[in-house]
Amino acid sequence: MKRQQFIASLLPISISAKAIASGMYKPDVSLKVPQSLKPGDTIGITAPAGLISREAIEPALKKIMEWGFNVKLGNTIGKKDFTFAGTDDERREDFQQMLDDDRIKAILCARGGYGVIRIIDQINFSRFQKKPKWVIGFSDITVLHCHINRQFNVASIHSKMCNSFPDDWLLADDIQKSTIDSIRRCLISEKMRYTTAHNTANRPGSCSGVLVGGNLSTLVNLAGTASDLDTRNKILFLEDTEEYLYSIDRMFWNMKRTGKLKYLKGLIIGGFKNKKDDEGEEFGKTIEEIVMEKVKDYKYPVCFDFPVGHQKNNYALKCGMLHRYVVGNDQASLIEK
Repeated sequence: MKRQQFIASLLPISISAKAIASGMYKPDVSLKVPQSLKPGDTIGITAPAGLISREAIEPALKKIMEWGFNVKLGNTIGKKDFTFAGTDDERREDFQQMLDDDRIKAILCARGGYGVIRIIDQINFSRFQKKPKWVIGFSDITVLHCHINRQFNVASIHSKMCNSFPDDWLLADDIQKSTIDSIRRCLISEKMRYTTAHNTANRPGSCSGVLVGGNLSTLVNLAGTASDLDTRNKILFLEDTEEYLYSIDRMFWNMKRTGKLKYLKGLIIGGFKNKKDDEGEEFGKTIEEIVMEKVKDYKYPVCFDFPVGHQKNNYALKCGMLHRYVVGNDQASLIEK
């Protein structure tokens, strides 16, 4: 092998020389798993993106305290700056305080929306690196999951947030209860295991790998940044909502062309609530067809309709943790190792 070829083979496919020179690329380091929570530990609640009222998080406060944890509310709860939970500085300072306070063992984001990408580069993670804690949320919070995975290799929890806790637990259905309780189970370090029914578009197979992923449109927007997700040899899960089918197709082409689909161990497709096509301008492909068109040249397992995303059956997943993934003829399963 020639010297140039040997050096190139050592570098991830999506990393450029410019990224390495700028310090954007960080080599893999040992995984850091935040400590399990125990009764009496404190969970901080902050809103790093969209606005949310104190009233809207009351059901979450009640349930978290029933779990035996204390709660510290951030200053962004109830704040409003147009669509945001306060100004960029206010949201950054609130999240920073949660990161740096050793009494807070986990940070639950109150809701998603939009706004984390506006503050991520101004957050100082130095204390977090030394004493990692669970960061919890999904949708726009994908920015945080990707950033702390890429830069610090710290595990995090992709799950529902405060605005998804049922108002009345007694009236909640089994799926609502089990998805919310999956957050608690992650926090106390239970090994998570999920199965989903067979979809005829599934591609059978099995693998083991580190689980990463989140909201598709957010992942695409992070390409080329310091938060860009490294998917090489990973099990990737994706979800999205309120997108047209042509937009989803465009984003999957981006994922393919940037190499993010080529070297996967496995692919998990969660909920995709797409917008209805305009009459007379139908796109003509289903989610399954859009995805399989992009991964037809690869051999790894693929499943659809996994219980993750902007939907009721959105279960907590531990990003950065090793999992076993099996797609069979009757179901697909994801098992934390």
